[in-house]
Amino acid sequence: MTGRAEGANLWGRLLETGAPRAALLIRLAVGIVFTSEGIQKFLDPGALGAGRFARIGIPAPAVLGPFVGAVELGCGLLIAAGLATRLAAVPLVIDMLVALASTKMPILLGHGYWLFAGPSGATGPWSMLHEARTDLSMLLCAGFLALAGGGAWSVDGLLRRRRDAGGDVRAGP
Repeated sequence: MTGRAEGANLWGRLLETGAPRAALLIRLAVGIVFTSEGIQKFLDPGALGAGRFARIGIPAPAVLGPFVGAVELGCGLLIAAGLATRLAAVPLVIDMLVALASTKMPILLGHGYWLFAGPSGATGPWSMLHEARTDLSMLLCAGFLALAGGGAWSVDGLLRRRRDAGGDVRAGP
């Protein structure tokens, strides 16, 4: 297989979506939440970006705060549009796994661990699940999008339909 054919095959796999049109609702939820959170990390870095990262024990908070904000903003916009949905969902899954490990596990355990600070309020499984509800929802929704794609009502779906109809949707020569 030539490099160009391999690239086209990879592009086709990224555009593939078996998700129903209703995936639009999941894409919008994920896109709105992550775009908003990404923007807020820049608007109020002391409370939501680097300052928060420092308080919870994330290393290099001055670097990782803006980096995570940019990832959330960029991937959130891509997912809302349904462009490169599968690819854009993967960093958000990782983002939510880190959020759960760094902020919710200490609540479950009742104390900090590894690099992460201890909780400031109630602890235990019910407190953790209450505090983790958005993180868990976003983790599961981003995981769904990574596995199923953006759905028929997405830019990915449109590009795939054009490609299947004989039009070449690859950028470049």
